[in-house]
Amino acid sequence: MAPAARSVDGVLLLDKPVGITSHAAIQCVKRLLSAAKAGHVGTLDPLASGLLPVCLGEATKFSTSTFGADKRYDAEILLGVTTTTGDTEGEVTSRGLVAVSRSQVESALRQFTGAIAQTPPMYSALKRDGKRLYAYARAGQTVAVEPRSITIHDIDLRGISSDRLQISVHCSKGTYIRVLAEDIGRVLMCGATLAALRRVAVGEFDVARAVSLDRLEAIPAVERVAMLLPVDSLVSALPEIMLEAALVQRMVTGQAGRIERFIESGAVRLYDHDRRFLGLGEMQAGGRLVPKRLVSTGVARAVDAPGFTTQVPKIA
Repeated sequence: MAPAARSVDGVLLLDKPVGITSHAAIQCVKRLLSAAKAGHVGTLDPLASGLLPVCLGEATKFSTSTFGADKRYDAEILLGVTTTTGDTEGEVTSRGLVAVSRSQVESALRQFTGAIAQTPPMYSALKRDGKRLYAYARAGQTVAVEPRSITIHDIDLRGISSDRLQISVHCSKGTYIRVLAEDIGRVLMCGATLAALRRVAVGEFDVARAVSLDRLEAIPAVERVAMLLPVDSLVSALPEIMLEAALVQRMVTGQAGRIERFIESGAVRLYDHDRRFLGLGEMQAGGRLVPKRLVSTGVARAVDAPGFTTQVPKIA
């Protein structure tokens, strides 16, 4: 009989394999850690592998902070082929001859760097009138989808063969690499579809630190828990404030306070003087500090290494 679900707080950097959905991967993690609650940062299609930060317990409160972070991908693009889904899992809709040079490819890639408009694919989880776009697509229906502004910071051409491109992409949230592959094919006038995709980074998280599902299943339960990053690793890019005891009490009871040494307005990480993570606050004009999203009572963290923290017992 499987152990009962328990409260597990932290972030697991998972190296998702090809062939399963992000949801299925999360269910595996929940089972292996006997965790009661889990979510993830940024969906990966079954075709894609790579970094999937899995948020457990209290970490789910802060996942949106990392969801908006930049992403890095390694992708392989198949030239001369288009499909219904923009990747090789769809039905082929056209085939064409491929005769492109490296200089032509490099010129095409330059057209997609910077701030651009990208139209999300019909085979995506975005909603229109409360219904997922892929549901319309599977029913053979097409609905209007508005282009969205995204930023592609950089595209590196890592390899080129007769009908294949290998690229690395550093992009903002909301970027669809499938659409990028199709758009590159249009510019090259031969058509293209995504053949393989691997996410290698989400914000400050790197796939080099991630664990595979096979490895996670093979190790003892106590070692699985030891692999978790703390809750505040999701917000390590934000400035931090250590609070005096009186101000801690105001924050945890939902009351605003004031910071004498006023810092720039915006979101901040909050800690007590024992370096325990309290959650997020917002600095406002005049040094006013307002609690925004706090960890539940009893969840505490203390600094372990630059940018990250580790769990310690809460002292009453």
